[in-house]
Amino acid sequence: MLFFSFFKTLIDQEVTVELKNDMSIRGTLKSVDQFLNIKLDNISVVEELKYPHLSSVKNVFIRGSVVRYVHLPSEAVDIGLLEDATRREAAGQATKAER
Repeated sequence: MLFFSFFKTLIDQEVTVELKNDMSIRGTLKSVDQFLNIKLDNISVVEELKYPHLSSVKNVFIRGSVVRYVHLPSEAVDIGLLEDATRREAAGQATKAER
């Protein structure tokens, strides 16, 4: 749930999604769900010469299970907020384990 909450803070930011088939797609993050399915607008394929058939595509929906990495702009990441959320989630899991 931590990553879902984190990615929701990045809506309308430009990200690059690297897929498991080695394709990278850059675009504006429009939505993400709890399965980390991603919708990008205004996309461009990083290696456009390798995938010319995608040059006319402007919007994509990417299933979360095919995502290898999501590259984020460093200025869009609030490290303090992410560290706090990680601590809270770890504390919550520790509490569940004690029960």
